[in-house]
Amino acid sequence: MKLFERLQAAEDHAAQARPPAEAPASSSAPAESGAAESGAAGRSSRPPEEARESESESLAGGGDALTRLKNSTAAAVYERMGTRLNDPSLSEGQLNAMVRTMLSEVVAQERVPLTREQRLRLIRDVEDDVFGHGPLQRLLEDPAVTEIMVNGPGRVYVEQAGRLVRSAAHFESEQHLRRVIERIVSRVGRRIDEASPLVDARLPDGSRVHAVIPPLAVRGSTLTIRKFAAEPLRVDDLVARGSLSAGMAELLRACVEARLNIIVSGGTGTGKTTLLNVLSSFIPEDERIITIEDAVELQLQQDHVVTLESRPANIEGRGEIGIRELVRNALRMRPDRVVVGEVRGGESLDMLQAMNTGHDGSLSTVHANGPRDAVARLETLVLMAGMDLPLRAIREQIASAVDVIIQLTRLRDGSRRVTAVTEVIGMEQETVVMQDIFLFDYGAGVDLQGNFLGRPVPTGTRPRFADTFEELGIVLSADVFAGLSKDHRG
Repeated sequence: MKLFERLQAAEDHAAQARPPAEAPASSSAPAESGAAESGAAGRSSRPPEEARESESESLAGGGDALTRLKNSTAAAVYERMGTRLNDPSLSEGQLNAMVRTMLSEVVAQERVPLTREQRLRLIRDVEDDVFGHGPLQRLLEDPAVTEIMVNGPGRVYVEQAGRLVRSAAHFESEQHLRRVIERIVSRVGRRIDEASPLVDARLPDGSRVHAVIPPLAVRGSTLTIRKFAAEPLRVDDLVARGSLSAGMAELLRACVEARLNIIVSGGTGTGKTTLLNVLSSFIPEDERIITIEDAVELQLQQDHVVTLESRPANIEGRGEIGIRELVRNALRMRPDRVVVGEVRGGESLDMLQAMNTGHDGSLSTVHANGPRDAVARLETLVLMAGMDLPLRAIREQIASAVDVIIQLTRLRDGSRRVTAVTEVIGMEQETVVMQDIFLFDYGAGVDLQGNFLGRPVPTGTRPRFADTFEELGIVLSADVFAGLSKDHRG
């Protein structure tokens, strides 16, 4: 039995199963094609073309029938393409043209009555399955979606405006999800299987991808995609969103121009890379910048930029190049600025040493919940370098190297805010001494929708590095360091 006949039988069965209230008003009217979907009045007078169109609309509206058609069409294309789908000698354009031609042939052979719009929709869905990202393709193209989280084939969540919501997108099966994951990782020269069940990679557009498959993922394969912004956010965008105040933005620009060493601290998804990208935009055009990342996310606009990316081990377990080795080599490349996407291991010691040996103006990020926690985490990361250093020596390195810590926080309303700008002053006995320059005003409360009304405000403390600004001729507005008024303090 042909596919169309199976679909027609399914439609007839569905029509017979409808309750009596939906039955035609006149039982003596002749049964015509598409009668179950049309109204009783004027049924026999409808032309055959209109009846076929109504039938095709029923097919497209009924999810099960269209899904079966899409799955069978995709399977036929896979069977015809075979190993050519992974042929490295074929360019992306050649592969797309070949698949589209074959797809049109398969749909034509099925002889299913579809309107032009339905046919285009079917072809696009199958294209997404064959050489796209399946049900995720539309989410990847949606600018409102910033992150995609797949918790098994039937559960897909997205982040929109800082909040997590469940998406209607879903995969047909675990095999369908695995096929999309394998296609993603194979395009970036990686592999994922039972021997190597997790992978961290990036899409061609720069989006970060992390996948875990069984046996590590017990309830089905998981996939997380952090989308790469087509247009990087600028400092004015962060000020407009309330992440920064205008005075704070002015101060941070001056800190970068004065070549202060800055650490951006925050939790996962707080916007550390975004802020690091904004800070790097303040670097003068005539300086040589070297960026080091696990997966390239920074979008620097300067011309003289060298981008380095770490490399995982190959199938034989060899060839791994880590962040620490890249940091060491970057110091031999005559950098004016070293920007490390994130320190998470022994490379933190090399980064601190670089900051202490003439490579001023370095930028990096670290996972921490506050400025004091950031210092403690840097201590722990230095110990991971395997050097048996006393704790006081490590703290002295941190106090001497780091000038400013910028703390980012993701608040309950989903917004990402800079909640502290803290100066690292030095050491006092065994303690790293710091002082806050800006703090987020939590006391402003929330509105009726639960959104925070507060903003970052100056504490009134003049940082010691303000003298450096004066020496370099960097002028700030008079009220940048002005503290809270008595009324505002409450």
